Amino acid sequence: MAVADFISGYNVIRKLGDGARSQVFQVVRVSTGEVFALKRVTRESHEDTRFLDQAINGHEIAHQLSHPYLRRSVELRRIRRLLKLIEVQVIMEFVDGRGLSQRRPERLDKTIDVFLKVAEGLNHMHEHGLLHTDIKPNNILLTNDGSVKIIDFGQSCRIGFRKPRIQGTPDYIAPEQVERRSLTRRTDVFNLGATLYWALTGQAYPTVIGKGGQRQDARRQDLVPTPRALRDDVPAGLSRFVMECCLHDPLQRPKDMKEVLARIKTIQHVLKREDSSGEETSPSEPAAPSSPKSVPGDEPHSTGAGREGMYDFSAFQDLVEENDPDSQSEQGGKT
Repeated sequence: MAVADFISGYNVIRKLGDGARSQVFQVVRVSTGEVFALKRVTRESHEDTRFLDQAINGHEIAHQLSHPYLRRSVELRRIRRLLKLIEVQVIMEFVDGRGLSQRRPERLDKTIDVFLKVAEGLNHMHEHGLLHTDIKPNNILLTNDGSVKIIDFGQSCRIGFRKPRIQGTPDYIAPEQVERRSLTRRTDVFNLGATLYWALTGQAYPTVIGKGGQRQDARRQDLVPTPRALRDDVPAGLSRFVMECCLHDPLQRPKDMKEVLARIKTIQHVLKREDSSGEETSPSEPAAPSSPKSVPGDEPHSTGAGREGMYDFSAFQDLVEENDPDSQSEQGGKT
């Protein structure tokens, strides 16, 4: 099948990349001249159903949202043969930029600005009762005009949802995602914190699982080097904030993106004051609450720290294959 044959009403400009059972193209709508990105997901075997389902879910989530830091999804097409779904096409906002994984900021103030925008986008999702659950460098695009776009809502869900299988990216996955517990605002807080850890240090935060699906003990945070220990220009307040976002117990993390935004803005203000005065000051950020209160969708629960056999690792291989960075179409390039 030629490229021109499968996108009715659109002309293909160029291919942007390949992913798990997917291809992404830059296209132009013939009737209006508008430029979009088109993601084409095809079924090659019965096991590919999950890729079609994620593409459909991603559109249904993104189509509900309208925010400058969230990629819009415009149209969904289902292609069937003999009543069987064999292909999904998603027409999305075209983003002129590259992934954070390809364009990691060198300056501290630029990194903070990026994650302030990411937190604003996630807060908008939370206000609509939705979670992203897969924030990572590949899913944050930095546009050529200096803005940010969060992409790939295929694993997004309602606040409080409990997924039947492990979904996430090993280097950024929260413990409750691995344990298949109800997901909350604090799940996105962990994903953001682990991504910020990488952006500051160039190293992955040691989550419950790592690449290849190996089991890791991520409960002893005192054994994890802080961002400040790995990079001496990281302020103590920022380093402490990142480590709090990545705490194993969700109830000990910042409770939501509003708190995350307040903390990042405080750090940003202190850095600007240091730049203007030339003196190093300590951020007077709010201390982490000793007894965090739950918010809707964040029910208290035990983390089960120290218990052997608490994790079901049967789905790790699927998880790693599904989230292999080498197979993601959203790495780099214009999408």
